[in-house]
Amino acid sequence: MRILLDENLPAKIKYDFGEEYQVSTVKEMGWNGKKNGELLGLAVFEGFEIFITLDKSLKNQRNLKKVDLKVIVLLAKGNKHQTLKPYIYKLESLLKSKTIPAFSTISLD
Repeated sequence: MRILLDENLPAKIKYDFGEEYQVSTVKEMGWNGKKNGELLGLAVFEGFEIFITLDKSLKNQRNLKKVDLKVIVLLAKGNKHQTLKPYIYKLESLLKSKTIPAFSTISLD
């Protein structure tokens, strides 16, 4: 499964995913600064299946049903690696369920 991490996430979080995931960052792909619409289009074109971000307003910015990409927003209070690590464990549970909606959020509540 190919996963793209938004530029608002720390790059080292990619190493917290299991070996069954191919995780890349927006920066690694050379897509820093791209607008959300263009970024999501590039992700689909490059074969990514999941896009993970902290951008809570993403759902309101684009019609995600038109994009063949699952978007997951982490509802975290910050973007430090230690803050986000517990979200990754919950995220992996969602990914293993194989029933990922087009747009989902993950919180620790």
